[in-house]
Amino acid sequence: MLIIGSMCAGDVRCYAAMVKAGKVVIDATERHLPLRHSHHRYVIDSPNGSVKLTVPLEGRTNAMPVMMKDVLVSEHGNWRHLHWGALFSSYGKSPFFDYVANDLHRIIVEGRQKYLLDLNMELHQLIVEFMELPIVTTVTTTQEDVDKALQSGAYDLRGKMGGKRGDHESIDNVPYYQMWSQRHGGFTAGLSILDLLMNEGREGIITLMKMIQERK
Repeated sequence: MLIIGSMCAGDVRCYAAMVKAGKVVIDATERHLPLRHSHHRYVIDSPNGSVKLTVPLEGRTNAMPVMMKDVLVSEHGNWRHLHWGALFSSYGKSPFFDYVANDLHRIIVEGRQKYLLDLNMELHQLIVEFMELPIVTTVTTTQEDVDKALQSGAYDLRGKMGGKRGDHESIDNVPYYQMWSQRHGGFTAGLSILDLLMNEGREGIITLMKMIQERK
C-alpha cells in the first residue's frame, strides 16, 4: 500500500508505482501543496512536442494554505475547451481515443466540478476502469485516516513523484508506442497516463508491469 497526493491525470511513472502497490491511499488533507506540478497540471504529447495543460484554480496557487479537498477549480479562461482541443489535436487519431472520447469529454468539457479533488478522482477512475488496472483506491479526508495508513506501513510517496526534479523510485522508463515519436526523434518519457491510454489502451498494463519489474 502507498499513500500519495491527488494528481491530475498523473504521469506514467506514478501509475506504475500504483500498480506495483495495488492499494493506494490518496491524501485529501495535504496543505501547502507544491502546486507547480502534478496536482493540477498534466503533460501530453503533440505534433509539436510536449504540452503542459493547467487547470486554473481559485486563490493563491503557490503553497496553497487550504487542504487539497478544499482547493477550488476556476472556470477562468475557457480552460475546459482549451484542454479538450489540445487532447483532440494530439490524440484524435490515436488507436484508443474514440473508446474514451465520450467519457473524457463528459469529465473535462461538460463537467462542472467545484473542487480539484473531484476532477482528479473522476479522471483517475476513468483511467483505472478503462485500462483495467489492478488498483484499489481510497481517499482520506481526515488526518486520523492519514495517520492510520502510515501506521499500517503505507509507503509515503507524497511530494516525491510527479514533480519537476524526477524521483528515485526503482521504476524504469520503458518505451511504448507513441504517435509522434518519429517526428520528435524518439520516445518521450514523463507524460501523463493519458498518453499511454490513448496509444496502447488496455495493453498499457503490460508497459506498466515492465516498468516495475525487479532489476537484476
